[in-house]
Amino acid sequence: MRSPGVRRALLVLAALGALAGCTTGAGAVDVANGGEFRFVAGTPAGKVIPAGERAAAPAFSGTLLDGGDFDSSSLAGDVAVLNFWGSWCAPCRVETPQFQEVYADVQDDGVQFLGLNVKDVQQLATAFVESKGVTFPSLFDPKGEVALAFRDYPATAIPSTIVLDREGRVAAVYTGEVQQDDLRAVLDLALGED
Repeated sequence: MRSPGVRRALLVLAALGALAGCTTGAGAVDVANGGEFRFVAGTPAGKVIPAGERAAAPAFSGTLLDGGDFDSSSLAGDVAVLNFWGSWCAPCRVETPQFQEVYADVQDDGVQFLGLNVKDVQQLATAFVESKGVTFPSLFDPKGEVALAFRDYPATAIPSTIVLDREGRVAAVYTGEVQQDDLRAVLDLALGED
């Protein structure tokens, strides 16, 4: 039987090991990680993909947190912001109110926002959306099937944000917390494209 001091030391080492996984760097995002989600610390900016190099986003559908049906074909013709989040994700708590602020400013300009809630319990996800005053829809995707459909992009890191252009192509990818200025800049770029 281990003494309380040894148990405490093992718990501290385990906690430090877990924190070491929450870092940026070359291995911070693992797209082929067997469908497991993990927290990734924020990045200063995302990757904007030049128009000539963009690929079509995969089609997806599912059930919204409010119980309605959603199909990605409803995004056609608009710029779309897809934000993969969880109520358990600390950076999501910071960026979600900022997303709501940007959404309020651009929703009438041909921009749609869609949250994609992963690895969560519906009751907690709904409470999170209500507490943050979010008015854009969120798809309830506890198994992360939509994130896995975006296998060519690091959507399995939470939070992640993917911006689609009007043609439904991936225009920008963010892993980690998105700064409001970065999001506004990429939306201006996508809205300015013919």
